[in-house]
Parts: sequence; structure tokens; C-alpha cells
Amino acid sequence: MTEETRAGFVALIGEPNAGKSTLLNRMVGAKVSIVTHKVQTTRARIRGVAMAGQSQIVFVDTPGIFRPRRRLDRAMVKAAWGGAADADVVVLLVEAHRGLTGGVEAIIEALKERGGDQPVALAINKIDKVKSEDLLALTQKLNDAFPFVKTFMISAERGHGVEDLREWLAGEVPAGPWLYPEDQIADLPMRMIAAEITREKLTLRLHEELPYQLTVETDHWTDREDGTTRIDQVIYVARDGHKGIVLGKGGETIKGVSTAARADLCEFLGKTVHLFLQVKVRPNWLEERDRYSEMGLDFKDGD
Repeated sequence: MTEETRAGFVALIGEPNAGKSTLLNRMVGAKVSIVTHKVQTTRARIRGVAMAGQSQIVFVDTPGIFRPRRRLDRAMVKAAWGGAADADVVVLLVEAHRGLTGGVEAIIEALKERGGDQPVALAINKIDKVKSEDLLALTQKLNDAFPFVKTFMISAERGHGVEDLREWLAGEVPAGPWLYPEDQIADLPMRMIAAEITREKLTLRLHEELPYQLTVETDHWTDREDGTTRIDQVIYVARDGHKGIVLGKGGETIKGVSTAARADLCEFLGKTVHLFLQVKVRPNWLEERDRYSEMGLDFKDGD
């Protein structure tokens, strides 16, 4: 008798920079979510699909939950909680070395208020950064604060403990047919994944507030007869001054971004990619409904 298939949604929630995107990419085995050292880089609920035996685990990689200031922030936090509400299983990711911060406490309180009958597991990430006795004390403290059904000690970056978490999730998702074809790893259109890859490189190269004042859109995607792909993208910035920063002296910054993004795209698509980037000033893009749809967010959630 063949083993029954299972499939379901798993929401990864936590503070910004807790390692949710790194964990998602590790579970799926491909780069589907933007990973940087800056906080709040995941804007849309990117779904990555991981297979474990006969189970299909569909990850909802939510934006980090934080105290929102702007419309974009508010829409991101609403999307994060929306992802958690729609999931079959919720995993709260907490950084071992930061522990039970005010932000984590606020998320736990919100989880208590929301109720819901889906199981909530705890994954303590970056365990290589603390001593084992501190880890045990933190585990106790967090489990005293909330009735987690299971606790996992992981390092998303190194892969430690990730397989245990994947196997447990495979047994927790409901029995039923698979939701996606077996070889599909993300439900985001390729154009959007390509834009996210370029935005990741911009975020790594630029500093301070600017990465949150820009967005990237894939304008044209042409699969050529010779097997290569041409991708044209527009980087929208909010001010004239930002355009110069993105371009860099003698176009150095944009060249570096283009080279790094093209290398990732070639690896991701498994073919030669020709990437062309343009920078345009669009002063009010943060208030434009279409830009939010492009990022998979709801403009109204920012109200």
C-alpha cells in the first residue's frame, strides 16, 4: 500500500532578521526568498515548496513582525499576520543570542490573543552563537511564556536541526493531494523572483534607509531562440538624489549590482541571462496601489 500524500501551509513568523528567509531557502533547497543582513527585507508572502517523503510543505515566508511606521510597514505586518492565520502550522523563529526580546514578547502576546487551533512550534535559530546552558534557560523561558507543541534547536545558515524540523512538519500538514506540481518550488511568478534577486543585491550594496525607499520591477522578459534569456528591470527610487547613489561613481554601484544579480539568475534559471537595469525616479511609489500589488501586498492594509 502506498503512503498517503499530505500537503499544507506552514507560516514562519518572527522578528525582522530572525532568519526566516534563510530557513525557507534551506528547506526548499533553492533561493526563493531574499536574504540580507538588513531588517524588513521580505515584503511579500513568498511561498516556497519543500518535499519530504509523500508530504508537500508549502512555506509562507512572512515579513518580520515589528512596530510599523509607514504605509508599507503596516501592509507588511498585516501580511505577516495574514500568513499566520491562513496556515496549517505556525513556526515562531527566535534568535538564540537575542533571546526573549520585547519584540518576541509582543508576538507571543499576539499569538495568545489570536487563539486559533493550528499547532505553533518554536524554532530557536543561530544556536551556534550561544552556550548550551544559556540555550536551555532560554528554551525554558520561552516555553513558560507560550504552550509550544514542539521546540527545535536549529542553525538555518549551517543546516543544523533543519531536517528534524522538516520531518516533523511533514507529519503535521493535513492528509490530502499535493497543492503544486512536484518540481515547482515557488508560486511567485519568475519575473517577481528575478526582481527580488536584484533588490537583494541593492540592499547589500546600499546603506541606511535607502533600500526601503526603492523597489525593482521586471519590465520585459524575453526567452531567446539561442536558449538565453534577456531580462530588463527598472529600479524605482523616491528622489533624484537616490538615483545617483544607486548608480554610484562612474556607474560602479549599478554595475556591481547587475553582475551579482546576473550570476544568481544564471544559477537559478540554469541558463545564460542578459540583465539590463535602468534607474527611474518615481517620487510617490510608496503611495501607489499598483506597486503594492506588484509586491504581493494589499494597499488597503497600509491604512
